[in-house]
Amino acid sequence: MNNAIAGFSKLSKEDKITWIANEYFSNPTKSIDLLKKYWNSDAKLQQLHDDFIENTITNFYLPLGVAPNFLINGNYYTIPMAIEESSVVAAASKAAKFWSTRGGFKTTVIDTEKIGQVHFIFNGDAAKLERFFASIYDSFFLATENITKNMQSRGGGIRSISLRNKTDVLPNYFQLHVTFETIDSMGANFINSCLEQFAKTLKEEALNYPLFSENEKNIQIVMSILSNYVPNCLVRAEVSCKIADLAEKNIENPEEFAEKFVRAVQIAEVEPYRAVTHNKGIMNGVDAVVLATGNDFRAIEAGVHAYASRNGQYSSLSHAKIEDGIFTFWMEIPLALGTVGGLTSLHPLVKLSLEMLENPSAKELMQIVAVAGLPDCAVHVPVPVAAIVAV
Repeated sequence: MNNAIAGFSKLSKEDKITWIANEYFSNPTKSIDLLKKYWNSDAKLQQLHDDFIENTITNFYLPLGVAPNFLINGNYYTIPMAIEESSVVAAASKAAKFWSTRGGFKTTVIDTEKIGQVHFIFNGDAAKLERFFASIYDSFFLATENITKNMQSRGGGIRSISLRNKTDVLPNYFQLHVTFETIDSMGANFINSCLEQFAKTLKEEALNYPLFSENEKNIQIVMSILSNYVPNCLVRAEVSCKIADLAEKNIENPEEFAEKFVRAVQIAEVEPYRAVTHNKGIMNGVDAVVLATGNDFRAIEAGVHAYASRNGQYSSLSHAKIEDGIFTFWMEIPLALGTVGGLTSLHPLVKLSLEMLENPSAKELMQIVAVAGLPDCAVHVPVPVAAIVAV
């Protein structure tokens, strides 16, 4: 039976590995050798990776590939993708080549709004709380001036603060719902710092509000934290062409192909069991670029799938139609991305990936990532395999 260990995090890297090997592996010496094979020979680079997380024992590699020939809004890109699934980069590359001769990908950033919330319990008169909130509204902005100054100089900052009454879902539950613009940073630290100050201001001002009873003055802060659900941080990506232009050696009947494609997407729009696999195809491409550019794929996944359920049923993120002889395939997805801060300034390969993309702004990266999600989604549309690699 394996034993518990105290103070594991304080052990040296060598001692951590030795303990793990002796406790869990049938051949400790061979296992230690394998772990060390994945260490970087550059000691400084290895230390950089060791410092990303706690209790590091080795590096777990993923291939970094590229998909060239992506024509996006008239500009060509070679897109870096970090992923282990063999078909994803191939599908992206083939789709990029196919659509580069048919007008390429068209993208639009719809909005870049980020969200954070202060969740709190208020035992008292909701109408009184609303009057209190209105009276101290400006105080929230004044109290965070030192936090928002640099962000405002770059064109970002706090967009709005609203009080939301959630007592219909949980007794005495209210929240400050705050929207932000964080420009090229993902903005998690900035948002959380602002929210923590909002919570402090809320409690302090409540203690001095003359219309509150003693009980009402005791506002209980539960948490102050950003949300990874960003339904208004949206980007649209699409491809379109005449149905006749879909013709290739693998597509003998473009009209039949387009109709089957549209019908398959329609099924994903109404059938959750199909939609999950369909959207998994989208996230194959999205996650691969998110990883390669040092962004948080877990946050992106959570936000995207919540968005797919926003109407009460999980549904397809992408859509397709035939109208006036034109085939169009598109999607709108929420992507809260950053090109500065975090791993973007620490990981050497992330820096290289961003340079490969010509050092995009966060808005530009949103468009690139969204485009990368369309090709593998098409591969997950169940029309004849010989044809789907092209679209």
